[in-house]
Amino acid sequence: MGMSEATSRRRGVTISDPQVMRALAHPARLAIMEHLSSTGASVTATECAEVTGLSPSATSYHLRALAKSGLIQEAPSQGDARERRWQATFQSWNVDVGRSANPEARAAEATLIDATLARDVERVRDWVRRAPDEPKEWYDAMMWNESVLLLTAEELSELNQAVLALLRPYRRRNRVVDPPAGSRTVVVEYRGIPVN
Repeated sequence: MGMSEATSRRRGVTISDPQVMRALAHPARLAIMEHLSSTGASVTATECAEVTGLSPSATSYHLRALAKSGLIQEAPSQGDARERRWQATFQSWNVDVGRSANPEARAAEATLIDATLARDVERVRDWVRRAPDEPKEWYDAMMWNESVLLLTAEELSELNQAVLALLRPYRRRNRVVDPPAGSRTVVVEYRGIPVN
């Protein structure tokens, strides 16, 4: 996906452009993209600063970098035209440079994957730090599982589709308007990676 492709809000995209991947490979930008694509919200730099933990001016810098790469776009004003609003140009994304990618694309993909994995590890560490203080029902509901499976490529594809179908009704984007009482944002990570 390059800048010219990200002109309208699409359901999902595959990011393969090294420049776009490099633009995304930053903790604040990953947090912004996750928030915008998972909620469907449009935000100002001030509102988004709460998501990133940065100042509004630093967040504004990251928003402009994401817009330059075509990952977000200006959203319609909600009354105050002085404050620029931003929205994601798509609802979901994945990264795949393709099997025959050049070294530059492979390096950009690896950098983005490293940034994403670092964010994932920090989320787990954060949970471990605060788990003893969590309400019992949330402590008991949390799960960390690794299953080593023996599958064919066709079975792995079927499993991937089944897991995605199970997750779909619970996506934050689909429930953000009227979430059930007691709902919290939960990240479910799923990977099906051949290891040998």
